[in-house]
Amino acid sequence: NIAFISQSGAMMVAIIDWNVTSGIGFSKIISLGNKAGTTEIELIEYLSDDDETAVVICYLESITEDDDFVRTLRKVSYKKPVIILKSGSSSAGAEAASSHTGALAGSDVAFDTAFKQSGVFRVTTMDELFDVGLAFSKCPLPTGRNLAIITNAGGGGVLSVDAMERYGLDLVKFDEETNARLKEAVPEEGSIKNPIDVLGDAPVIRYKESLEAVLDSDDVDGLVVMVCPTASADADGIANALVEGASEFDKPVIAVNMGGPTFENANDVLRDNGIPTYVFPETAVKVFDYLARFAAVQDRNYDDPVGAVDDVDKEAVEAIFAKVKEEERDTLLGSEAYAVAEAYGIEAAPIKLATSAEEAGVLAEEMEFPVVLKIASDKILHKSDIGGVKVGIQTKEEAEEVFEEIMANAKKAHPDIIPNGVEVQKMMDSGIEVLVGMIRDAQFGPMIAFGMGGVLVNLLEDVSFKLAKGLTTDEIAEQMNDTKVMGLLEGFRGEAPGDIEAVKSAIIRVAKLTLDFPEISELDINPIFVYEKGSSALDIKIKLG
Repeated sequence: NIAFISQSGAMMVAIIDWNVTSGIGFSKIISLGNKAGTTEIELIEYLSDDDETAVVICYLESITEDDDFVRTLRKVSYKKPVIILKSGSSSAGAEAASSHTGALAGSDVAFDTAFKQSGVFRVTTMDELFDVGLAFSKCPLPTGRNLAIITNAGGGGVLSVDAMERYGLDLVKFDEETNARLKEAVPEEGSIKNPIDVLGDAPVIRYKESLEAVLDSDDVDGLVVMVCPTASADADGIANALVEGASEFDKPVIAVNMGGPTFENANDVLRDNGIPTYVFPETAVKVFDYLARFAAVQDRNYDDPVGAVDDVDKEAVEAIFAKVKEEERDTLLGSEAYAVAEAYGIEAAPIKLATSAEEAGVLAEEMEFPVVLKIASDKILHKSDIGGVKVGIQTKEEAEEVFEEIMANAKKAHPDIIPNGVEVQKMMDSGIEVLVGMIRDAQFGPMIAFGMGGVLVNLLEDVSFKLAKGLTTDEIAEQMNDTKVMGLLEGFRGEAPGDIEAVKSAIIRVAKLTLDFPEISELDINPIFVYEKGSSALDIKIKLG
């Protein structure tokens, strides 16, 4: 009941040959070729309604451009799991994929982001593709992330616990009733604490009674049963006990038969009766994690907070962009970027352009002191280095003097550049520094960035991305929780927390702006000062493409 779509004909032929001994059953095997007539999106959508298919797995080297990629695959992932091995994740691999398929490999970060938001699972190896596909084809979905382990080998139990920690699974603690039943089944020399060690001499009945006690517990969402081929291990008998016990419960049971020829018949029995089998415990734990994650996807709320934003002034932004293009510029001045933010309800520190010393003094007085003055030019990148930024201006007269000083510094450093003037900005109280930005991917459109702001942004690389198109409230929360700066916003070590809703609003409104105006190629707001109540963007850069 697994449908396999391959963009590589050779890979498809190899899988057909391998399938003779794999024990995996396919409903469809489809070669995409170069997708001249049919795309992977169309095929995945078709397979979502195919009664013979329980899970769709794909080997792809490129993804077809599709405006509704995320929304289409979301609909499919409500019905059945889709697992994709997308090659070309390295720069050399991307070049090879482009050469092979004649299609751009695209940004790997964008692919990762698109898959996550679609509810699609991305794997990194062919082994993983088929391991995960097998689990989905056999197992019911768990209702949580509580996993129990039964093993006759201590080493296997330790490896499984290590893997659970890596994947964020919960090593369930058994209740009194379950412990009492396990005490009757397992000798004192063993262990009834999860992972349960039934000892190397465990007969079939010990496995049977242990797994029934564990599966009967409401606290257990899934079970991994390991068998090492000890002298007394009855592989076939244990397999039959697993089949009988698992059939009474609607929970995933995953077998780990740690060996080779000893388990050939047992593996056939298990797979024929809906229990996937693997050789090593780490694989079993990994596939349970996939099952649990897919179950969680089914409960996601796909709302549209970006589409709900209607208090924006598109005409004001259109006028600003028209002026920038007319002047043959591609980068907005700070005052222009502030006006764009204001038109879209993004909270920012006021900034206005002064073209004379007198005007600088008037604007500074209107904003209330202290203020910052900085050179206004899209051609001068490192303004501070040339004395183009002055902070803490306290009087009108000082603002007028600083205007002349900044203009003189700019002329000295760049005699060939004529600045637009000097921008006057209200100085804001410091807060928790975050960034919200956007880079436009050629295939998936605007990707919204959120993370730690300030001067260390490139060093710390504490940034998470989401696609603007189809962005949901749950995904914004997930994006923020993926970063370390979220700990500061929640109030780290007794420090005052930040206004998380204000940050969410900034993300939503940046997404709205960049979807409304595809000519925005890059947008960077860094830093945004986040306060206990509200926020304020200090530096906004907008580039048009």
